[in-house]
Amino acid sequence: MAGERDAVRERTLAGATAAGRPRAPRLDQPRPPRRRILPEWDPDAFGRLSERIARFLGTGRFIVWMTVVIILWVLWNVSAPKELRFDEYPFIFLTLALSLQASYAAPLILLAQNRQDDRDRVNLEQDRKQNERSIADTEYLTREVAALRIGLGEVATRDWIRSELEDLLKELEIRQNGHKEHHGTHPAMRAEHPPGRDADDR
Repeated sequence: MAGERDAVRERTLAGATAAGRPRAPRLDQPRPPRRRILPEWDPDAFGRLSERIARFLGTGRFIVWMTVVIILWVLWNVSAPKELRFDEYPFIFLTLALSLQASYAAPLILLAQNRQDDRDRVNLEQDRKQNERSIADTEYLTREVAALRIGLGEVATRDWIRSELEDLLKELEIRQNGHKEHHGTHPAMRAEHPPGRDADDR
């Protein structure tokens, strides 16, 4: 009985410790999304928007429109009735607006330049790989052309075949003349070739 009580106590203690332990996250299930305090945005969409703004800031249209707005601003606050003026002579609000515009324009332009630098880096990498492939293809074609030239040097040409056929024809004529010599048809040729020598010994 005492042994059974001890076994039950050990089981209950093991169960208590297992229940009190924090459960590890399971690897076969995705993690629950974390809550973020800051708002989320698409970096690619934000980058495209910054590039559009930077392109517009670098055009003559923006300069013309900004000049027109500043001139109208100054004229209105100088010549309009005092009750309708919203920015008096030192034009503090205009200075604040232009400073705010410059403070936002600079990071947007830098972001657009960084994206352009990334694109240029990718293009340069692709151009480098393309140049390496072109060099490899050129070297391969050069080796193939050299192998073809070597192979063509061993190919029988028309002149070589013609000269070989002429040599064979002369050899056949000489053999025929030697055969006739043995039969006594040409005594002059017999004097040139002794009877004891065969034509194949040449």
